[in-house]
Amino acid sequence: MSIFPRISLKPEVTEHLKGVFLNKEVLDAVGHQEAESRFHKLLTCLSHPPSYTCVRASTHLASLEEIRLKLGEELKKQMCGSSAEEVSLQILPHPRIPDVLLLPVDGPRPVKQLSSEVVVGAQCGNAVLRGAHVFAPGIVASPKYMKAGDVVSVFSDLEGKCTRGATSFQGKRVFVGNGVAEMCRSSIFCTDEPAKGIGVRMIEPLYQSPSFDGVLPNLAFLQNLPSVVAGHVLGPRPGERILDMCAAPGGKTCHIAAVMGDQGEVVALDRIRNKIDRIRQNAQMLHLRSIRAYCFNSTQAVSSDPAHVTEGPPFPPESFDRVLLDAPCSGLGQRPNMASTWSLKEICSYQPLQRKLFHAAVRLLKKGGVLVYSTCTVTLAENEEQVAWALDTFPCLTLQPQEPHIGAEGMLGAGLSPEQLRLLQRFSPELIWDQTETTAPLPCRADRDTIGFFIAKFLKN
Repeated sequence: MSIFPRISLKPEVTEHLKGVFLNKEVLDAVGHQEAESRFHKLLTCLSHPPSYTCVRASTHLASLEEIRLKLGEELKKQMCGSSAEEVSLQILPHPRIPDVLLLPVDGPRPVKQLSSEVVVGAQCGNAVLRGAHVFAPGIVASPKYMKAGDVVSVFSDLEGKCTRGATSFQGKRVFVGNGVAEMCRSSIFCTDEPAKGIGVRMIEPLYQSPSFDGVLPNLAFLQNLPSVVAGHVLGPRPGERILDMCAAPGGKTCHIAAVMGDQGEVVALDRIRNKIDRIRQNAQMLHLRSIRAYCFNSTQAVSSDPAHVTEGPPFPPESFDRVLLDAPCSGLGQRPNMASTWSLKEICSYQPLQRKLFHAAVRLLKKGGVLVYSTCTVTLAENEEQVAWALDTFPCLTLQPQEPHIGAEGMLGAGLSPEQLRLLQRFSPELIWDQTETTAPLPCRADRDTIGFFIAKFLKN
C-alpha cells in the first residue's frame, strides 16, 4: 500500500534511471507500458519499508528453534505495557534459508498526528520505519518548550532543509509516527557535547515492528534477506580461506564464518579503522575465532612480490578459495529511502572503483575458486553491465548457478544472453509491488518484497 510519495531524486538521476528501466532490450521484451509501469513502481516501493523484518540467527551457537523461542520471549517483554499488546507476535522460519527468521511488519497503521512535532533527518526517519526509536543525534527540530515525557509526532525531513535547532518546519516532510520525548530540548541542542541515547521513544509508529536494540545481540542479527542469501551463495566450507573485500559493517563476514562452522579463516578488509574495530567486536560477541580483520584498501590487496608471504595484507596472488566482493555502490536499492540528494556524477562514480576491486579479487582467487559479486543498488551499470565487462575482461571467469535462488533473474539491457541472465539473481521489489498483499503467507512475500539487490557468482577456471 502506497502512503508515501515516490523517492525524491534529482531530476537528472530520475531521467537516468528511467533510461535504464526503459532500455531497448526491456522495451522489446515487455513493451513500453509495462516497462514504464515497473519504473514508477520502483520509485514508489523504494520509499516504503518491506512488509517484514529479517533476522539472521546465530545457528552456530544454538538451533533455529531455540533462537526463535528465546526471541519470542524477549520481544514479548518489550511489548508489555505498550500499544503493541494487541499485535500478535509471529516469528516464522524461512522455508529455504536455514538461519533466517521472519517477523511481519504491521503497517501502515491509522495513527493520529499531534500538534507537538519533532523533525528528524531522512536517515533517522528511515530507521524509525524499520522499527528503531529516535536517537538524539537524528533530531533536527523540536517544540520550543519540549520536555521529557511529552508526547510528540515525528516527521522525517525529506530534503535535508530543516535548520538544526529549529522549533518548527513546514518543508517537504512525512509523518512516521508518535513517541514520547526522553529528553528536553536543551539536552538535545544546548550542550557542549553531542547528545547521545534515545531522544524519542516510539509508541505509535506508522509501521509497527519490534526494536532489536539490545535484544539477544549474540543470537539475533538484523540483516536484509538478500545479504543473507549472498553469504549462502558464496558456499563457504570448513577449512577454507575466504576473503571479504569490503567487509563493513561485518554482517556478511560473521555469517560466512558461522556457515563454515568457524573452521578455516575469514579475512575481512575495510578502509575505515572504526569499522574494523566493530567487526572485531562482533566476531568476539559471536564467539567466532576464524575472523581476521584488517584496515586496508582492497584495491591494493595483491602483493607485488608473490614470494612475500605475510599474515595480513597485501596477499600473494591466488591466496583465497572464495572471495566475496560486496561492492561499494550507489545504494539505490535501499528501503525505505524517501530521498536521495546524490547527483548523477556521484552515482556513476562507483563503476571504476568496482572494476578496480574486481581486478584485485580475480588475482587473489585460486584457480577453481568462487567469486561472488553483490550490490544493494538497482542500476544496470553497477550490476549486469559489470558482469558483462567481467566476462569479457577475465576469460578465466564463468557464471555459475546460485543456491538459493529466490530472487528474479538478471535485467535486460547489458547484452547478456538469456542463459546468463538466468544465472544472475536480481531482487526487484517493483515486480510485485502492487501484488504484495498482507493476506499472502509471509514466506511467499518475503522473497520478493526486499531491498533492491544483485548477486552474481563466478568460477575461476
